[in-house]
Amino acid sequence: MRALGGTAALGTTGFLQDSTTNVGMVYATGGLGDNSFNDMAHTGVQRAAEQFDVEFQNAEPGSPSDVTSLQRRFARSQNPDYDLICCIGFVQAEGLQRNAQRFRDQRFMVVDTVVEQPNVASYTFKEHQGSFQVGHLAGLMTTMDFSAGAGQTNDATTVGFVGGQEVPLIKKFEAGYMAGVKHANPDVDVLSAYAGSFSDPAQGQSIANSMYNNGADIIYHAAGGTGNGVFRAAQNQGRYGIGVDADQSQSLSDYANVILASMVKHVDNAVFRSIRGVVEGNFEGGSVNRLGLEQNGVEAVYGQQLGSEIPQEVKSALQQSERRIVNGEIEVPTAPAQVGQSTTTTQ
Repeated sequence: MRALGGTAALGTTGFLQDSTTNVGMVYATGGLGDNSFNDMAHTGVQRAAEQFDVEFQNAEPGSPSDVTSLQRRFARSQNPDYDLICCIGFVQAEGLQRNAQRFRDQRFMVVDTVVEQPNVASYTFKEHQGSFQVGHLAGLMTTMDFSAGAGQTNDATTVGFVGGQEVPLIKKFEAGYMAGVKHANPDVDVLSAYAGSFSDPAQGQSIANSMYNNGADIIYHAAGGTGNGVFRAAQNQGRYGIGVDADQSQSLSDYANVILASMVKHVDNAVFRSIRGVVEGNFEGGSVNRLGLEQNGVEAVYGQQLGSEIPQEVKSALQQSERRIVNGEIEVPTAPAQVGQSTTTTQ
């Protein structure tokens, strides 16, 4: 159930039992159905429900201001008494800092930010590392004469990046992507712009159209539901896109013929791991878990339809750069300025 009119919505999943582990899910703004970040978190709790005696309830904030009250609503509940509240997204941080202090006996986990409280397990990801990998892919592919699915590269050596909100977290995606592109070929141009929203496909499509018209043939998005518009533009213009958070060639299979790869961010594993810890009695309260390539927290996954068409020499190059990142030979930047390039607005 989606939040309407700026209010928050709660939806339940089945009957709650006395013997169950009860989990409250507070998602990021944009809600379920984004085929990306929130849906990956949902996959994690669904997996826990399949493997353990777990019931869960979903809460989708209509706006950032709803998040704190949703956390509090779960924490106050006595029927059921929630064993864990999962807080998905950086927007949760301020409210959780207060609620974790107020409800000290309540277990929380949070994704994409750190809340230093003994009853909170924090999970962050090295998005820049996975983004480097798909940037490396884009930087190599744009210099090739490549045609597969519904797209093809052009004569220009230009690629693009579309972000959701211009915040430090999404800047990590942008920086890693830029660094990967430049690692492949320092002469490739990177167009970069922000939509200002994670749930505006029309704006995503408009930005992507502008980039494709300015020579880009591959665009990577870190924009949630806004990114759906990037793929729509790619199909309309016969170019390519790179997905984020989930394997979007699967979750958005209608666009599989233009999705070269996705930078998968395993939010599902973080949610599952935290729930399993509660079930097994070893919840990691107070811990900060930073998940990168080495921990399988992020990875570049080739598109279901186009992956087999990508040249082996490209795949081998990505395997090598992944090893070098894990070994510490390549240090991936977390801010675009560290790559020597600032965001370019193409609108």
